[in-house]
Amino acid sequence: MSDKGKPKGFSLKAIYFSIRDALAYRQIDRDPGNRDVTNGSYNAGDNTPRIDRALQLSTVWACVKLKSNAISTLPLFIYERTEVNGRESRRVAREHPLYRLLHDSPNADMTARDFWNSIQVRLDTWGNAYVLKTFSGARIVSLDPLNPALMTVRRPAGGDVQFIYADPSGRKEYTERDIWHIKGFTEDGLTGLSPIGVGARSMARAQSAESASSTLFNGNMRPSGVVAVKDILTPDQRKGMQSAIIDGVFGDARMGRQYLLEGGATYQQLTINPVDAQLIEQVNASVEDLCRWYGVPPAMIGHGTAVSNWGTGREQQNLGFLQYVIDPDLVGIEQSIAKNLLTPVERKKYFAEFSREGFFRMDSSGRSAYYDKMIKAAVYTPNFCRSLENLEPLPGGDNLFMQSNMIPLDMVGKITSTAQSNDTIAQEPKDTTNET
Repeated sequence: MSDKGKPKGFSLKAIYFSIRDALAYRQIDRDPGNRDVTNGSYNAGDNTPRIDRALQLSTVWACVKLKSNAISTLPLFIYERTEVNGRESRRVAREHPLYRLLHDSPNADMTARDFWNSIQVRLDTWGNAYVLKTFSGARIVSLDPLNPALMTVRRPAGGDVQFIYADPSGRKEYTERDIWHIKGFTEDGLTGLSPIGVGARSMARAQSAESASSTLFNGNMRPSGVVAVKDILTPDQRKGMQSAIIDGVFGDARMGRQYLLEGGATYQQLTINPVDAQLIEQVNASVEDLCRWYGVPPAMIGHGTAVSNWGTGREQQNLGFLQYVIDPDLVGIEQSIAKNLLTPVERKKYFAEFSREGFFRMDSSGRSAYYDKMIKAAVYTPNFCRSLENLEPLPGGDNLFMQSNMIPLDMVGKITSTAQSNDTIAQEPKDTTNET
């Protein structure tokens, strides 16, 4: 194999060269917009699933957008483990360098919301997100997302993980110290699996259904057909018949043309009509199939009847979506921060966590009920709840409160208040049997 025209420094040794290497290598001379993620797992063709084509499917777009928006709007905090009265506690470590990057702005171009949106979109399309860490000494000062299409991950025998980034400016090699790698659903623990790559057949089937419906509607839903005659025609008769049919066409193309047929000629439809092809059913099945790849209930992206989209069933779907789909992604990111951004010494003292309470932000009734329970259980102070609502603290609001109208079970019917319960307990004779 000739190396002419190949980028300098790109190793073609068999011990290192792989399918992922080949994919990254091909990207050097091609537009980074090439989004083929199948790696040969699906028969190439016009409907070969790619990131850009997959996102043109409304179901994929809606699922990816729903998940990325849900996660990117949650605030992420860096906490420090502390000890209060001999018990482990925690406080927000705003002075930690990572707090500003992860909570406010990771780089000069992005807000925290932009950054987490980009990360989650790449996890839901490529299955991997790569972030370049920029250091000032030993301190991380910037986090910049990289294009997964141009990244190759490999681990040579007995060596550390290597990241090969081949962009149009050249080929760069990075180590784990330089790259923050966030994996989606993974099989080998080295790289995540792309939902679009693994779900290539489902994506292609949905694209085919959309193409078929588009072709049908572009033709004003007019099926193709043949003109049949009883006798065998000579070449001259065929030409005459074609001219007669063309001359016999009348009507508006938008409303459908009509044919004037003579001499016993009949018209027979060839194209299967939408009802026989079950086109609507196929489109609906594709929506549910694609939602299955992302774990998103179809009702949450507007698919289904009005009955299924609202009511208590929708609330349970939301809860299941947050618990079984969003929370695992959040935990994965939190653990990835600990592994890739915190030093071994810092991990003993600091940790990152998304504030799940952010999901209550648009539910005022649910939020107020939650605060009410936490205050009455002496878990939150009133001022803490006020701070979550961006309200000023009030005098006396830093105290913990608890309901005082509870009495022991064996006192029910004997006393009518907690104060009387305390007096009764104090007046009971003390058991001195075990005293010496």
